[in-house]
Amino acid sequence: MKNKEVINHIVDWLKNYAQDNKMKGFVVGISGGIDSALTSTLCAQTGLPVLCLEMPIKQQQKQVDRAQDHIKWLHKKYANISDKQVKLGPVFDALSKAVGADEQKNEDLLSLANTRSRLRMVTLYYFAACQRYLVAGTGNKVEDFGVGFYTKYGDGGVDLSPIADLSKTQVRALAKELGIDEAILTAPPTDGLWDDDRNDEEQLGATYEQLEWAMKEQQNGKTPTDFVGENARVFKVFLSHHNANKHKMEPIPICNIPVHLL
Repeated sequence: MKNKEVINHIVDWLKNYAQDNKMKGFVVGISGGIDSALTSTLCAQTGLPVLCLEMPIKQQQKQVDRAQDHIKWLHKKYANISDKQVKLGPVFDALSKAVGADEQKNEDLLSLANTRSRLRMVTLYYFAACQRYLVAGTGNKVEDFGVGFYTKYGDGGVDLSPIADLSKTQVRALAKELGIDEAILTAPPTDGLWDDDRNDEEQLGATYEQLEWAMKEQQNGKTPTDFVGENARVFKVFLSHHNANKHKMEPIPICNIPVHLL
């Protein structure tokens, strides 16, 4: 991949989209992970205003530290950066109490995890609407189109997706090219939706590199029966997530009314 050319292409695309739609800038949720770090840096390179929002909800301190360090780094490099921390923990706790969530139930825990993401989406759009900014998504290709590893109407609710055609491997390459902090480059990827420090690959059951491979093989028409051992296992893991999350990755179904009933 031609890293510098790809960076320039994305930056131009971001800037042109904002200007064509008469929007003033971008808002990005900063998690301390590589995807949000790359997305915010690409937005910053447009020269348009970029608001970096940190929205902790019972976050692990190391995630908070990486997010804050990245925002400081952006401020040093770009004059068009502003930032704000919105502590959503009390809002999350109040909502959990209001709906009577039971943290002893697995289904409640998963729903609460997705609720964190949706609270952040609401917050991003609040600030975006106040300033006529676009909400820039931070999902990569494997997450958005392979395994559907995102929250519907949470981190999946965005205005545009600058890195959604990049694999995790390519995201890492561009982040390194831009000089993003080593601590972020090497940190285990995590969605930040849980009280503990579980990472994405533990939840998914395979590494991003393995899932990229399976996604490519599926696109080439292969099935798990074409492989043995670990490769067969990984392919099955990929398909399990892909099939379970199709409802996220496909257009919302519409009930079309037959003409004779109208």
